[in-house]
Amino acid sequence: MLRGARSHLPASVAPTAVLAAALLSSFARCSLPGRGDPVASVLSPYFGTKTRYEDANPWLLVDPVAPRRDPELLAGTCTPVQLVALIRHGTRYPTTKQIRKLKQLQGLLQTRESGDGGSQVAAALAEWPLWYGDWMDGQLVEKGRQDMRQLALRLAALFPDLFSRENYDRLRLITSSKHRCVDSSAAFLQGLWQHHHPGLPPPDVSDMECDPPRINDKLMRFFDHCEKFLTDVERNATALYHVEAFKTGPEMQKVLQKVAATLRVPVSSLNADLIQVAFFTCSFDLAIKGVHSPWCDVFDVDDARVLEYLNDLKQYWKRSYGYTINSRSSCNLFQDIFLHLDKAVEQKQRSQPVSSPVILQFGHAETLLPLLSLMGYFKDKEPLTAYNFEEQVNRKFRSGHIVPYASNLIFVLYHCETAQSPEEQFQIQLLLNEKVLPLAHSQRPVGLYEELKTHYRDILQSCQTSKECSLPKANITSDEL
Repeated sequence: MLRGARSHLPASVAPTAVLAAALLSSFARCSLPGRGDPVASVLSPYFGTKTRYEDANPWLLVDPVAPRRDPELLAGTCTPVQLVALIRHGTRYPTTKQIRKLKQLQGLLQTRESGDGGSQVAAALAEWPLWYGDWMDGQLVEKGRQDMRQLALRLAALFPDLFSRENYDRLRLITSSKHRCVDSSAAFLQGLWQHHHPGLPPPDVSDMECDPPRINDKLMRFFDHCEKFLTDVERNATALYHVEAFKTGPEMQKVLQKVAATLRVPVSSLNADLIQVAFFTCSFDLAIKGVHSPWCDVFDVDDARVLEYLNDLKQYWKRSYGYTINSRSSCNLFQDIFLHLDKAVEQKQRSQPVSSPVILQFGHAETLLPLLSLMGYFKDKEPLTAYNFEEQVNRKFRSGHIVPYASNLIFVLYHCETAQSPEEQFQIQLLLNEKVLPLAHSQRPVGLYEELKTHYRDILQSCQTSKECSLPKANITSDEL
């Protein structure tokens, strides 16, 4: 079995095991009968963008390969003719920045005075091997490749005609230049190969029948090419005011004091960034190695909710509704998706085969979140701020539920043969993480393609990235001089 892979568990056993783990204690470790893999930590729902895909989709804990057909997925007389998918890379290593902070924290534990009444957790952490190295720097891990292969197997089983061998040479893959995305696209192709050639080892991507993935950072990393975003948000020291304010707020200070007491270190030696990297180390050990780290025992669920909110604040203000440019910078990507869909509609109307039945685009959480915000999803009535943590307990915007590792937003275009009017011939569905996502304008699971285009008319016709991302030119008059 692949390293980090989860053992299969009968459906009758899984809910009982998970429920037992939740009821026993915040730090319960529960093993499957006859297996060595630990059940997901009770902290798992709060890891934000570091969340495992299977924690956002629990049915995968039972069988990670079997497709789950959403009952609202269109069937019958309507045939899927094109699928455009935006896919986040799979599970990855921590970045070098995160690893260095973890080393700083580990050094703090090893130099502390033990004294009497030392914490068992602190002692366990001092002995826990620090196996992360700077070279890892966000690269895709084997579990991440498995995420992609299994996603490919499920999608190919769910849409067999689109992913047929006959369409293999018409697959179109686009990827970010980051290695974790390039490697994710290659792993996805390996999964498709396994679907069509069960039992045979996949060849190198360059030897496959389809075109190799093409790098396109202007689409997949649009934020790096938007000067207004870079100036007003990325490089603006005050843009993340609410994130910094929450770090020093009462909720975070309470967590800081609890962790300092658990680790037996002075509160003054810790800060919110170190606490957050300790929390994420629990998630990395679980996601990458499938192990329960002592770092998980530092926190309880109340701490986890606070740390999740801290992460969500950053995503909200830097990638979502915090600033308009966060989402408007993704207009090019949104328009590109609809160019593919329009072309498929036109080809079907002319009774021609669809030239690109499957288009797969591999990017980042930072690619998906702005696009979903542009489309109006997961918007709360009140913005997330440093001061309304309690009011936002039931918020829609929870990044771990929206963009875990391997998250995916899929547009499925259908051609309906028995439609009573030309407008009804083409219908559209959206899937987020393999679950039907109700259309923003109607809250229905399926809609007419032309109606969806009408709803997003402003973005499709008026949102020009060159204008949205340009900085206002100084218009200095002689009087002002």
